[in-house]
Amino acid sequence: MTDAATTVAPARVFRSDVRAARRRLAGQLRKTPVFHTSVAGFPVSLKLEYLQHGGTFQLRGALHALLTAAEYPEQVVLASGGNTGVAAALAAARLGRSCTVVVPETAPHSKVAAMWSHGAEVRWHGTTHAAACAHAAELAAERGALYLPLHDTAAVVAGAGVLGLELEEQVRGRPPVLAAVGGGALIGGLAAALGRRQPVIGVEPERRALLRAALRAERPVAVPAADSAGPDRVGAIALDLARRAAVPALTVTDDAVDAAREQLWREFRIVVEPSGAAALAALLSGAFVPEPGRRTIVVLCGANGDPAAR
Repeated sequence: MTDAATTVAPARVFRSDVRAARRRLAGQLRKTPVFHTSVAGFPVSLKLEYLQHGGTFQLRGALHALLTAAEYPEQVVLASGGNTGVAAALAAARLGRSCTVVVPETAPHSKVAAMWSHGAEVRWHGTTHAAACAHAAELAAERGALYLPLHDTAAVVAGAGVLGLELEEQVRGRPPVLAAVGGGALIGGLAAALGRRQPVIGVEPERRALLRAALRAERPVAVPAADSAGPDRVGAIALDLARRAAVPALTVTDDAVDAAREQLWREFRIVVEPSGAAALAALLSGAFVPEPGRRTIVVLCGANGDPAAR
C-alpha cells in the first residue's frame, strides 16, 4: 500500500453494521467469558477472548468477511505473518473453502504451524508484510480467488465489533475498554460497536505505534516496525472510527508487556501472546490511570504465541 492510496475515503462502519454481523455470526463463535477480578489493586474485568476458536479475536472478522463476500469463492488468498492467517485458515476450513496464506520470511513458526493445522497452504514471500501482501494480491488475481485483506475491510471490522456488543451485556456501567491496536480491526470494531457511549482506549507498543502515528498525521502512515511480519500502518477504516469515537492511542514498553504477561501467568495461569497482554500492560504500567475505584475492561485478545517463550 502506498501513502497515495490512503487518501481514498475509507468504507464507513457503524453500530448497525456490527449488529448485522452479530446476527450472521450467531452460532459460529464462542461468546467468550468475562472474568471479574482485581489486578494490582485495580478492579478489572478480563475479556477472555484468547479462548475464541483459533485462539484469536480475528476469527470474528474472517468468518464475517467470508460470509458476506459478494461471490462465493472456492479459494481465499491473503497475506499474514500472524493471527489473521490463523483465523482465515480456520474460517475457510469451516466454510469448505481452500485458503492460501502468503507469509513473510519473518513470520513466527508457531503461527505458521497453526495455519497448517487448519489446512491452509502456506507460501513464503519477501521479508515484510507489505511484500507478502503484494504477492498475495497477484496470486489471487492469477487464481481467480478472493483476496482478503484482514486489517482494513469493512466486514472484518464489523465482525470484530461483535466483541463490543458482548461486553455491553457482560459488564455493567459502561467502564472503559482497553484493547490492543495491531492493524486496527479490533479497536475499530470496538469503536463502531460502542462509539462514544463507552470509552475505548487503544494500546500499542512504543516501537510500533501505528494508531498514534496515524492520529497525528490524520491519515495512515508507514511506521518502521520491529516486527516486520505485521502491517506497518493502521487500517484507514480503523483510523476513521478512532477519530469518530475519540479513541486515544496509549503506548507501552516491551518490558511492561512482559511484566503483564508474567502477572497473568502468576496470578491466573493465563498464557497470552504479547499483543494479548498489551492492554493490561497499560493499566499496570500507569500508561492508563482509571478513576479511583472504577472498573476497567481489559481485552486479552490472542494466545497463539510460542508456548516455550512465556
